[in-house]
Amino acid sequence: MLRNQIAERLLTTMKSENAQQMIHATAVAINNQGIIIVGPSGSGKSDLAIRLIDRGARLVSDDQVLTSRQEDFVILNAPASIAGKIELYSVGIFDIPFVSDVRLDMIVQLTDDAERYPMDVQLELLLGMHISSIKLDGRTSSAPIKVEMALQKITNSGKLS
Repeated sequence: MLRNQIAERLLTTMKSENAQQMIHATAVAINNQGIIIVGPSGSGKSDLAIRLIDRGARLVSDDQVLTSRQEDFVILNAPASIAGKIELYSVGIFDIPFVSDVRLDMIVQLTDDAERYPMDVQLELLLGMHISSIKLDGRTSSAPIKVEMALQKITNSGKLS
């Protein structure tokens, strides 16, 4: 199953509370809630991030995200060499404001085979923590709204169901 292959490659389970892991992903914060966007190269991670930023999100990191475990949370940061930079396909690399030390609340997995009605709560394991996860086609015009609504659902109920 493609989703599991991507998850296994990008989201490695680690048990140490002080563990760190670099992930090939893009991360943004919406109202101080962190979101990691993962998917294969060219799947639209930066594109979805810039559309979320246009709607009020803040950049955490583009292309590489440094994750660390602090107590019962996963914290997101940009590696120093790329902090505040985002690549816009066929336009170039731009400097934009960014935030640091953001708590991860949701993982967005970009795919072209997302289920219409996911039946189970979707969780991924990252640094020993279960994180709510959604799968969606990031290239659709509604993708940023779906991300915001899923995050709101997690905030209100503590999980996606």
